[in-house]
Amino acid sequence: MNILVTGAAGMIGRKLTARLLADQALNGTPIDRITLVDVVSPEPPAGFAARVATAACDLAAPGETSKLAAGRPDVIFHLAAIVSGEAELDFDKGYRINLDATRSLLEAIRAAGDYHPKVVFASSIAVFGAPFPPAIPDDFALAPLTSYGTQKAIVELLLADYARRGFLDGVAIRLPTINVRPGKPNRAASGFFSSIIREPLAGQDAVLPVDESVRHWHASPRAAIGFLLHAASLTPDELGSRISLTMPGVSCTVGEEIAALRRIAGDKVAARIRREPDPMIMRIVDGWPRCFDARRATALGFKAEATFDDIIRVHIEDELGGKIAA
Repeated sequence: MNILVTGAAGMIGRKLTARLLADQALNGTPIDRITLVDVVSPEPPAGFAARVATAACDLAAPGETSKLAAGRPDVIFHLAAIVSGEAELDFDKGYRINLDATRSLLEAIRAAGDYHPKVVFASSIAVFGAPFPPAIPDDFALAPLTSYGTQKAIVELLLADYARRGFLDGVAIRLPTINVRPGKPNRAASGFFSSIIREPLAGQDAVLPVDESVRHWHASPRAAIGFLLHAASLTPDELGSRISLTMPGVSCTVGEEIAALRRIAGDKVAARIRREPDPMIMRIVDGWPRCFDARRATALGFKAEATFDDIIRVHIEDELGGKIAA
């Protein structure tokens, strides 16, 4: 099997690649080759150079996606995107990367002729906009209130149409906010959800820019990789005509998130969070969904953590070697 991962230099791309190489197969088929692309050349995992190709690639540049489609990957994990806060600050860049590059990839697949890959698109719960019901159903109207959410919603519609026309086999998974994200903070408006856990556990201070009453939908990086791999296994018959799925997750407030941190790591660690309100972040987050009815995805076999305590424990196990900074 030949696999392409876009946005492979990002955290999810790196973890997905590591899992694919560890498993050495996808859907029971041995993996012969993985191509990793991003705007900067991804670092291939050690020991797998013979089966991994890497390239720095601007998907929105003319001709770049045609080169990728010429390799005829069987499965494409399309993760390439700029994050929500950056898409809101830079309108042109957001549409160029999050929409134009994806449309170019879909067109390259269509132009390749007798070619029908599986395309797994990493969408977002930001495709939904207020006002919300208490729990948002999978088929709730797409009415995003950010440029990032709008770009993701447009791609969902494009992917569904290209799949309907028979150009590809597509599935879009609406990821919860991935928490706790390892590494350094990025420009995602949702980044504070991770930083108020990640930094205190590492012995550092963290800034909380919103009120503790803010409620949101979360899943761990480990769960996100599971979502992507399981999505690649679903058949068109299982998905039907609605190929966009809201992933399961944990709904909790920021205050409940901090309480979970305190239960697991103690008062001293939780005290490293500083409250510094940020009006722009507060405005963006205010338009985000809070809780979902993800029964359709669950019925199709997608799984996430049951509590936010579980999400914190995953981070401690996977990123901190089981150790918490005193």
